Amino acid sequence: MRHYLQSILDDIPEQELPAKWQALLASDELSRFSENKRLFDFQQQGLCNAIKALWLYFKDCQANKQHLFERYQANGFVENLDYNLNKNEGKRAAQHLIEYDQDYPAINAKISFAHFINRISLWMATGSGKTLIVVRLIELLGKLITDKELPAHDILFLAHRDDLLEQFENHVEEFNSLNFDTKINLTNLRDYENVKRGNALPFNRNGITVFYYRSDLIADKHKEKIVDFRNYDNGGRWFILLDEAHRGKREDSVRQIYNSILSRKGFLFNFSATFTDQRDFATCAYNFNLSKFVEEGYGKHIYVSSSEIDAFRDKQDFSSLKKQKIVLKILLLLTYINKHFTRIKAIDSSLYHRPLLLSLVNSVNTEESDLELFFQELEKIGKNKISSSWLEEAKQELAQEFASGQTFQFEELQCRIDTDLISQLNYSDILKYIFNAESPGNIEVLKIPGNKQELIFRLMTAEKPFALIKIGDISDWLRSKLEGYEINESFDNESYFKQINYDDSDINILMGSRSFYEGWDSNRPNLLLFVNIGIGVAAKKFVLQAIGRGVRIEPQQHQRRRLQHLFNAKKIEKELFEKVKELILPVESLFVFGTNANNLKEIIKVLKSAKQDKSLGEAFALNPEVQQRLLLVPVYKTSEKAFAEEERLQKYPISNYDLNQAQQLCDYLGDKIVIVKYHCKPKILQQTKKSFEQKERYYNCDEPNSLSDPELSLQRIFDYFSLKSKELEKFKQLENEIIHFKKIRFSGNREEEYEEIKRKIEGIQSATKQKKKIDEQYGKISRQEYEKQQDLFKDAERFVMDKQAIKIKYLANHYYFPIILSESEQIDYLNHIINVDSEVKFIDKLAEHIDQANNAFTQFDWWMFSKIDHSLDEVFIPYYNPKTHTIANFKPDFIFWMQKNNHYLILFVDPKGTEHADAYRKIDWYSKIFANKTNVYEKLDVSVKLLFKPKHGMADILEEYRNHWFDNFNEFADKIADFRAHK
Repeated sequence: MRHYLQSILDDIPEQELPAKWQALLASDELSRFSENKRLFDFQQQGLCNAIKALWLYFKDCQANKQHLFERYQANGFVENLDYNLNKNEGKRAAQHLIEYDQDYPAINAKISFAHFINRISLWMATGSGKTLIVVRLIELLGKLITDKELPAHDILFLAHRDDLLEQFENHVEEFNSLNFDTKINLTNLRDYENVKRGNALPFNRNGITVFYYRSDLIADKHKEKIVDFRNYDNGGRWFILLDEAHRGKREDSVRQIYNSILSRKGFLFNFSATFTDQRDFATCAYNFNLSKFVEEGYGKHIYVSSSEIDAFRDKQDFSSLKKQKIVLKILLLLTYINKHFTRIKAIDSSLYHRPLLLSLVNSVNTEESDLELFFQELEKIGKNKISSSWLEEAKQELAQEFASGQTFQFEELQCRIDTDLISQLNYSDILKYIFNAESPGNIEVLKIPGNKQELIFRLMTAEKPFALIKIGDISDWLRSKLEGYEINESFDNESYFKQINYDDSDINILMGSRSFYEGWDSNRPNLLLFVNIGIGVAAKKFVLQAIGRGVRIEPQQHQRRRLQHLFNAKKIEKELFEKVKELILPVESLFVFGTNANNLKEIIKVLKSAKQDKSLGEAFALNPEVQQRLLLVPVYKTSEKAFAEEERLQKYPISNYDLNQAQQLCDYLGDKIVIVKYHCKPKILQQTKKSFEQKERYYNCDEPNSLSDPELSLQRIFDYFSLKSKELEKFKQLENEIIHFKKIRFSGNREEEYEEIKRKIEGIQSATKQKKKIDEQYGKISRQEYEKQQDLFKDAERFVMDKQAIKIKYLANHYYFPIILSESEQIDYLNHIINVDSEVKFIDKLAEHIDQANNAFTQFDWWMFSKIDHSLDEVFIPYYNPKTHTIANFKPDFIFWMQKNNHYLILFVDPKGTEHADAYRKIDWYSKIFANKTNVYEKLDVSVKLLFKPKHGMADILEEYRNHWFDNFNEFADKIADFRAHK
């Protein structure tokens, strides 16, 4: 299922949002959380997309569900996601939806998906810090409500377990400790009526009230802890945030209906690492699942072993050798990783974590439970009750597995393990690195007074413990499994599990069941063993969640990304990186083993399904001409003058009613109060008062929509006059300002189609090289032979998937090649290509024009051009956008570079048929920055020109702007024929 909402949001530039919304998305503002935590780029992007989605629904679509649904349809949404009241999913919820038939009208026992579309999902990998995003999103919601940008609905947070609610409380407390301006006040949902009766303001400048509860305790009845959702209906005016709240029992599909009903006039945010509902995929606002988490370097590489560890499924004595070899292989690999870790620590003690084996079992207290069998094998090794031949066989099998060039999941990266080093490992290494001992010995059991969940183990020959069991209740183990063992009480009462992430933790093996896989953060797991878990379909989510818990990484404190990425971002010194780069792969990897090979294959399949797109960026190449040409782009700086100080000023759009109300309020308050209340500088205030006396000069009062809020209107006028425009600082050589072709990705799991499109791209690349060889033969061979070879040259390939066709094309003067053109605007399987109809037509007409003998470009010594992607590239012209009241970046669709002697032209072309008034504003700002100015770069006389192509001809273009429009390529040629005359 395509992520329709994310596609829509990706095409909304942040600069197009109103000023108050934009201010929330500033990187410095968006990244903060607490003294020790900053949000990563992907967390900030998740927040950014959530805010865009709110703006899209509440502002752009005016909270009209049908309007938003039509936006989905305009972006290719054709799937039927209606709720069928006659199916299992619908029958249980039908009685409740029927109660709200005005909001959920049924036609033929079906309710249109449009009525549930005021929602988004954020698909975030386990371990990606979803809760941090939730807390910051709550703060941003509060600010937007306080500023009257969003309706003042109540906020409700739901999670399905007490420990997740506790984690949420802790994060809120941590956030509040740093943020003095805004505090989040948590209130149990059961206290809702008391809070509402108390008439407490839920939103103000200093506090945001957030209700929270267990999602699985919300039902259609009322008991001791279970609450009836109807008692908290609030007219459907809730902002609801769900953290994995869709997970759990079968009633969850009905609970989702409860959530939809409660937020029917508000908005629903669903955070999860394991979505299964097609509606969640369609409304996915941001995808940073496990695949992307790993690909972007925020998690460890993942290796899933294909060798079946099935001995633990066979409880008979004859399988003891198999069990022994399995555990030996696991411990040998852990020893191998530890050796690398030790060498890294010798270089820099601040790097990485101590490796840990996390062993998750299916049964704990049954007779011959999985946990008991695994523990018994550990004990044999600790006592040295193994033969040297078993150890040698285990080393050989382990070396053989990694000798065949295994690759990691999600990445085209080989899992390089030094098999020679594995063959050199011995029993003493296992004792040292796993058991913290120099000699074998019996196991001693340590229990913590008052702690009924943890058991600690150490060899009697060692000073330090080596393993920890964490289960629901240790009583049965102490009574039946550990009879005859020496059991002592620990001298301190501290939980070993809570200390397991500390640098001085001695625990190398953590054993347990499903009780702690969620709500537990650790960088330490490098080995993950599933013993009899994941055999049934129902366990898949648990396995994926557990893998997600194992991928976290933190090479240095507060740096949660693999070292190569940190080095690329210049957060690690080159000298240090060079010293350790050959040692880090095992420590930066998570090795997954399981007791059922078929199920592990299914897990791999599920993992691969999470990887819904594949990069094509490496298939594109820069045009070799780039190295020989000077490609310049403008660089801007912020003006020292505010708008209030500028002589020629664009009129501020406002309704006549709002302008009069703002003026009356300003006069009523007086200068001193206004300066303090609005943090307004005196010169801004004086210019504002002057503008009130010359309204026709400063204001466009044709704005049809009124804010009906004098304070907000006055604040926005002050904001307008306080703005500072951008001006040209210099020109620079193009470096990383155009990168969109590196980000082109193929969406979907269809490997054959991916390989086919890749082959076609590479085919055009090869043909391009052949074309160059042919051109080099010109004049050296007969014209007939030359034309014959030209006929063999293929400059385009066609590819079709799901009836959506693209053309992969070679254009000799383009910045990179090939380029990809869509034959219809809606292409689901590729992004960042040329798919807007007007742009495609422009390229086709341009190609025809180039083929003409005396085309517009023959006057130049050389020329090149490139597509500009609005979301990724940083080539633009600044202008004031009255819709958002900000200095926005206008990114034309194409940039051309041309040179004749020492005259150099940068030409921006936008063939979209932009709305005229908007185009005029952009032309005005282009003229303000570039026109009638001598621009020099080294010895070049640099001109900049901007051209638009109208949608319906030139007839209605204002005369003063006609020089910036062309209707066909004859006019295009005329516009640039003597570009020096039109600076």
